[in-house]
Parts: sequence; C-alpha cells; structure tokens
Amino acid sequence: MAIFFQVVLPVVLIFCTGFVLQKVLRLEIKSISTVALYIMLPCLVFKTFYEATFDRNYFLMVLFSVFLLIAILAVNKIGAKVLRYDTPTESGLILSTAFMNAGNYGAPIVLFAFGEQGFVYSVSFMVLQQIVMNFFGVYYAAKGTAGITMALKQVAKMPPTHAIWLALVFKYTPLSISDNIMSSIELVGNAQIPTVMILLGMQLANITVKNLAWDKVSYAVSVRLLVSPLIAWALTVILPMGDLMANVLIVSAAMPSAATTTMYAVQFDSKPELVSSITLMTTLLSVVTIPIVLNILT
Repeated sequence: MAIFFQVVLPVVLIFCTGFVLQKVLRLEIKSISTVALYIMLPCLVFKTFYEATFDRNYFLMVLFSVFLLIAILAVNKIGAKVLRYDTPTESGLILSTAFMNAGNYGAPIVLFAFGEQGFVYSVSFMVLQQIVMNFFGVYYAAKGTAGITMALKQVAKMPPTHAIWLALVFKYTPLSISDNIMSSIELVGNAQIPTVMILLGMQLANITVKNLAWDKVSYAVSVRLLVSPLIAWALTVILPMGDLMANVLIVSAAMPSAATTTMYAVQFDSKPELVSSITLMTTLLSVVTIPIVLNILT
C-alpha cells in the first residue's frame, strides 16, 4: 500500500483533475495536445538527448523495444487464429496491446519510483515507443492498406524525431547552446509531463463505451497488463542490462494501452469501440497492477 500512496496515487490524482475538468467544461483537447506535441515534448526530448551519456544501454533499449513488439505481435497472431477473430478485430487488439502508454503515464510513474536517472531512461524509451507507434500503429490501424506510406510520413513529421538529431548535432559538433537558451528549453520541457498527464484524464473523459465485448476486452487486458511485463522481464534477463534500466523497462511495459491508439482506430475504422473500451479498462485496472509490479521490483 505504501507504493500505491507514494507513487501511483499522486499520478492518478493528476489524471483525475483532467477527467473532472473535461467532464465539467468540455474543453477542446486537440489544441492543448498540439502544444504538448509540437513544443513541450521536443524540448524535453532535446534536453534529454543533449545531456545523456550514450552507451550500450541505449542499444540494448532499442533491441528491447524491437523484441517486445515482435513478441506481442506473435501473441496476438496466435490468439487471433485460435479464437478465430477477423482482421479488423485482430488489428484493434494489436493496437490496444502492442503500444503502451509509456509517456504520459509511464514517465511520471518512473520519476516517482526511480528518480531522475530512471526518468532519463523512461523518456528515451518513450521516444522509441512513439516512433514505433507512429509506424506500426498506423500500419495496423489501416489494416495494411496504404499504411506504410502514411506511417513513414508520420515519422517524418513527428517533432521528437527532429529534436533527437538536433540534440545530437549540438552534442557532437563544435556548435554550442547558450545557458539562457538551454534554460528556456528546459523550462518548456519540464511542463510536458504534467500537461500530458492532465490531457490523459481529459481523453479518458471523452471515451464512450456502449457495449463491452468482455471476451475481447479481457483478452486484451491480460496481454497488456500481465503478458507484456512478463515478456519484458524475460527480455531483461536475456539482455545484459543494469538493474535500474531493467526495472524502468519492465514498469514501462506494464503500462495500460496508449490513448493515441484510439485516435488511430477511429480514423481507420479499426474497431474504435473495442479499442476505446480496452484503453479505458487497462487504465482503470493499472491502478491495481502497477503497484504490484513495483512491489515485486523494489
């Protein structure tokens, strides 16, 4: 219970403020999310990569992300075949289970649980997940038709992608950034996490669930909250990484479904009601499962 009150509850309370705010005032979320995506997140990513010390851990993190995605895709392919789900249902389940909320949920949890060093790993993993989600998320939402072209365009447009290479240019060339400019970047970047936490609460307030397909929802919840962290744990045992990074990656893999997948499902008509239901249920149940994962790891 101590971990719940010290780590999870502060994060949930911030989500609740966004949820209540949206229920009462019905604000336009898109404008706020655009500011967070195009200004705050690039600043946070730039600062993180500019100050980071790159070593084999970052290479291991890339391997971890790739292997985790492949494993969850394989689980869904087998599950869809055994349970005889059609292609749209399979795509909706992949969207809900392969892409976790490592950013506006996972990063603050890691910050509270593992401190600043863990947070650095979390932000790096968040960027990798955003790239993966923009490519494969769009691909599966579009059910493989014209998905690759659109995914490549999305990756090219994604501001954090450009923030990474800009940070590396300034880090490894004689070009320098003045302290005043860096202070401004840091100030804006620090606003990213609390802003997106409130945004998640607002997004959850907009999710409408009519008829829950309990069999499919239960399957997806099990994969996202139970199978994913188990696969992550196995990967951290196989890959030679430090305990702190391993713990951060396991906790990140235990996060609920990413809210962004709901937008993809709506845009491409890939079972949006099912994806929305799974996003809501995994977020609610994660309040129970995440403290359990943290208790095991700490």
